[in-house]
Amino acid sequence: MRRALHSDVCIVGNGAIAKTTALAFAQAGQSVTLLCPAEAPPPAGTAPSWDVRVYALNHTAFNLLSALKVWGALDAARVAPVDAMLVSGDGAHAGGLAFDAYGAHVGALAWIVEDRNLNQALDAALKFAQNVSIVHGRAVRLESGADDATVHLDGGDSIRAALVVGADGAQSWVRGQCDIGLDYRSYGQRGVVSNFACAKPHHGAAHQWFTGAEGIVALLPLPGQRVSLVWSAPDALADTLRAESAGQLAARLAPFCADKLGALTPLQPELVRDFPLVLMRPHAMVAPRVALVGDAAHVVHPMAGHGMNLGFADVVELVRIVNEREPQRGVGDARVLARYARARKEDVLLMQLATDGLARLFGSDIEPLRAARNLGLNLLDKLPGLKRRLISHALGKQS
Repeated sequence: MRRALHSDVCIVGNGAIAKTTALAFAQAGQSVTLLCPAEAPPPAGTAPSWDVRVYALNHTAFNLLSALKVWGALDAARVAPVDAMLVSGDGAHAGGLAFDAYGAHVGALAWIVEDRNLNQALDAALKFAQNVSIVHGRAVRLESGADDATVHLDGGDSIRAALVVGADGAQSWVRGQCDIGLDYRSYGQRGVVSNFACAKPHHGAAHQWFTGAEGIVALLPLPGQRVSLVWSAPDALADTLRAESAGQLAARLAPFCADKLGALTPLQPELVRDFPLVLMRPHAMVAPRVALVGDAAHVVHPMAGHGMNLGFADVVELVRIVNEREPQRGVGDARVLARYARARKEDVLLMQLATDGLARLFGSDIEPLRAARNLGLNLLDKLPGLKRRLISHALGKQS
């Protein structure tokens, strides 16, 4: 028998942003249907000791997850606060830039959280959430009408809602159904990720090296004497890194970090993964009865670690604007969604311009540019007022 489900909001997606959106709308009193792909059996074998996919969550994410009672459900022993950020340039006269939590008057600049830890906490919260129905299936058609939208599933069931939220990632099916145009550019790089134990304590410091020809190397603190690698490597180098063992990868990292972190030892099992780095700019974040959040709405270079944080900020603004709508306007009213798009435009554009500009600037090996960017890092490090503004923006604060 075919089912026709009804709710105020239908969220399409299965990642952390989709689950957080469902919890946030439910807490605000909306009835929610979360449409996820059919559940796949867990992979055979033992799960790795530390997830190679990690996020540097800022204060916007922390405040949202805390309000939803998710932060307290995380395995705290697997969360590492970032107390300092140390950025290094390249070449003989490498510039440098340092941020620290003490100077920013906060307890931590960010928190490093594994994808698995975050999703397990969100799944636990969803089990106890009122007004949330989880449906497993594959969406095949989206129809938007004057009063609601309908998501049709491959089995014949349908979900009708006043608002459909596309939280289904960079290859968003929802965005495609709305015929929203997209500007796409590959950086010719892949993010190579792995985890290591370090011989020296990291003291909660995240390190980032702009190397020019070899891309951008970042080592993020994990609990204990462990670090997580994110190497934004040109495609040819990424192929080489992926063909080598994690031990060989550790040896390649020694010139960058041996003096600060000592010898690196791959965590067992030796996991090395990679993903393509692209810039994606959809031409709109909304359509009739539809709003996009997270990677469905924007994909940026991961050098600043703020792709996930942009998604959490989307959720905060979308739920706030829907909550503050006039009584006569519905959840998916066109004017309400237009306000959401305007509210996110500046923040998203600034992050796109900043990450794209830095990727271009630090990806060049032209000597005058190398000298200029190193000089710029040193100059910025000596301008406390500008540094405070940059830190405030990175933390997710408005002032």
